[in-house]
Amino acid sequence: MGHEGRKRLVVVGGDAAGMSAASQARRLSGPDELEIVAFERGHFTSYSACGIPYWVGGDVDGRDALIARTAEEHRARAIDLRLRTEVTELDLDGQRVRARDLESGEEYWTGYDRLVLATGARPVRPPLSGIDAPGVHGVQTLDDGQALLDALEEHPGRRAVVVGAGYIGVEMAEALLKRGYEVTVLDLAEEPMSTLDPDMGRLVREAMNGMGITTVGGARVTEILTGGDGRARAVVAGGTEYPADVVVLGLGVAPETSLARAAGLPTGAHGGLLTDLSMRVRGREDVWAGGDCVEVLDLVSGRERHIPLGTHANKQGQVIGANVAGGYGTFPGVVGTAVSKVCSLEIARTGLRERDAQGVGLRFVAVRIESTSRSGYYPGAAPMTVKMLAERGTGRLLGVQIVGREGAAKRVDVAAVALTAGMTVEQITALDLGYAPPFSPVWDPVQIAARRAVKAVRDAD
Repeated sequence: MGHEGRKRLVVVGGDAAGMSAASQARRLSGPDELEIVAFERGHFTSYSACGIPYWVGGDVDGRDALIARTAEEHRARAIDLRLRTEVTELDLDGQRVRARDLESGEEYWTGYDRLVLATGARPVRPPLSGIDAPGVHGVQTLDDGQALLDALEEHPGRRAVVVGAGYIGVEMAEALLKRGYEVTVLDLAEEPMSTLDPDMGRLVREAMNGMGITTVGGARVTEILTGGDGRARAVVAGGTEYPADVVVLGLGVAPETSLARAAGLPTGAHGGLLTDLSMRVRGREDVWAGGDCVEVLDLVSGRERHIPLGTHANKQGQVIGANVAGGYGTFPGVVGTAVSKVCSLEIARTGLRERDAQGVGLRFVAVRIESTSRSGYYPGAAPMTVKMLAERGTGRLLGVQIVGREGAAKRVDVAAVALTAGMTVEQITALDLGYAPPFSPVWDPVQIAARRAVKAVRDAD
């Protein structure tokens, strides 16, 4: 489909996975060998969506700080990046895509030799009355973040309602609190952060309440009420009205695979595209996919999962770029590591929760310990709770959750490495971790939990 002997790579989606793939392919192939065309329907490319709550909260100075590489920088590297252009149809047999210029309305077909799908994920927006009213905001893209900031400037208020208490929900609760709003978080689950077990989520709820954030669990939102000006004025959940000058949706995301499904490409139980380890879409020689639109192998459970994170998207993009340029790379899978914070509380998890382990039929023990981030006598030592799951019989580590203050979240990385390596909790107790009083107690909190887990495994047999 390229001309003059060149091959053409077409990339659909211009954020982390798509532009990582395009950039890596360009590094490995000169413009004379590979023509690269990338389509992005938004105004921005290669940006950190994860940074939006910190931009809204004022920790990050301005939108441009979140853009890793501008459209101009990509174009300077011989990548034909077309912003505000949406791909509307894939013709896999004809090796071409149909695109629409969102400014002019013009539609046209572009042929390809190799296709990369990096269409991302879309925010979950239940079909509730009032959900599309002015004053109701998602925070998926830089455009969303800008729209929210503009609204906060043009329609200042004092009451904010956040719907959903996952990562985005708790981070946006903090951002709005910092801007002086009274914040209420409504969530269907009884405890916030359902990526944690409820006993660890309770610690998050108690800390949020202590910061002045109102949390309401078991709250099914049924309607968003609007005022005479048409703007959102309250959220209704469980028959109760929660007044709101601004509403932020944090209900999670689903893989954006409508184009791929319409073209007959295979999707999994979570709606994400299915690929092999080289990120090639199963059953297609000339199509790759990565980022929030794919499902990935969970190395602990052996099942496919949908985990929309920029870390995975960037790595998958690198692998795709190497493969489309004639090299070879693989993305072996994930263990499900994620960290977050709400004000001074740090939240971390990796591996399986209790219900995940039960769901795949694993027999396990679960232990929970309380420790400190530094030696107890050293100034600044802060409390930390570590929960650990281990397989009965074998003692294999299955999962770790950590909630605490400064120094808590990144401790999960030790557990992520141990999970990837298939280590037992007994092996973790013997790890040679760094120690000095300013950094940890003599026994690191993760190792204290491992010692407790070793005993629980022995007692269970």
